[in-house]
Amino acid sequence: MSSSDTLVATGNKAHSHGPGSPVPLQARSERPTSYDVADFAVPNGREEEWRFTPVRQLKALFEDAAGTETPKVDASGPEGVVFETVAADSLKVGKPQDRSAAVAWNHAGDAFAVRIPVEAELTEPVHVNVASLGARGFSHLIIESGRHSKAIVIIDHSGSGELGSNVEIVVGDGSDLRVVSIQQGDHESIHLGQHDAVVGRDAKLHHVAVTLGGKIVRIGTNVRYAGPGGDAELLGVYFAEGGQHHENRLFVDHEATNCKSNVLYKGALAGDHARSVWIGDVLIRAAAEGTDTFELNRNLVLTDGARADSVPNLEIETGEIEGAGHASATGRFDDEQLFYLQARGIPEDAARRLVVSGFFNDIIGKIGVPEVTEHLHEVIEEKLARAAELSTSAKAVIGQ
Repeated sequence: MSSSDTLVATGNKAHSHGPGSPVPLQARSERPTSYDVADFAVPNGREEEWRFTPVRQLKALFEDAAGTETPKVDASGPEGVVFETVAADSLKVGKPQDRSAAVAWNHAGDAFAVRIPVEAELTEPVHVNVASLGARGFSHLIIESGRHSKAIVIIDHSGSGELGSNVEIVVGDGSDLRVVSIQQGDHESIHLGQHDAVVGRDAKLHHVAVTLGGKIVRIGTNVRYAGPGGDAELLGVYFAEGGQHHENRLFVDHEATNCKSNVLYKGALAGDHARSVWIGDVLIRAAAEGTDTFELNRNLVLTDGARADSVPNLEIETGEIEGAGHASATGRFDDEQLFYLQARGIPEDAARRLVVSGFFNDIIGKIGVPEVTEHLHEVIEEKLARAAELSTSAKAVIGQ
């Protein structure tokens, strides 16, 4: 797979994106954060953090006003897990980092909290369902794992309409928490979300973002460390079809010693105006000695008319680290893999499906819940079938 022409490596040099556009701040950590909506101007698309996003279609989620619906939230889980409604400001893991997150914070009302007891080892996953009902609404979730606990929490976003959401995650000291956030709204739905996680001393966070539906989905995931020895694994899968925009933005802020982070996001695109955006920011502060970090984004473009933008950024303020790196690649099918499968009698369409399924397997396999994994494979198979139809149609047109 070759490097993509849309791969952009950015450093700390300020630059401009057109007349009248602001000069981006030099460091990712210097961008403003606030609970006050008024501290963020309405985006116009020239801002560094919004330049890839179709902001003209997001006006309703930028408006500082109450929603026209309350998304339906329900949850289930093993005995001992606590589900409760709490004040929105009861935790404050991370401040909103853009206007849409601030709007959601102020208009979601109370937060829905999921608490894993201290030292509990759950044998079944916790399920949280957030359903948009067709209008404009906001949600706020809190997930907290007690010290030395182990759990899987699955958040399933579905439905139609426009959703602004915040998810706060606290990983207690020595605990092991896996959070799987699935975005599979209908083809016209819009979802702007911010996830903030703080990883405790010697704790492990596995955060998996799966986006398989929605007209516009933009998820920002931010991680910081509350003590030494923390480990964060951030995984993502997305599959954008014609007219869909799937965007993932990550910020890993290493401020404690001897912590790890590993980022791996994979995406596929098929159809005219299918668009994906991945921005991966990692900051290693001067005090974060012993840090070990790596981030990788890979994209498969399955048809003409699709585009993937991928921007990995790494800021290092100390040389006393174990390792740091990033990589990104965007391309079409590996012709050698395709030839290998076809040479063994597998038809081209089936071979393509096998290649793409294998491309995603290492991430989907880490979800750890068989019924969820099976469902995601089924959805990807449906998308691949539609992509094959598009490819066949295009070939037919060319052959005329």
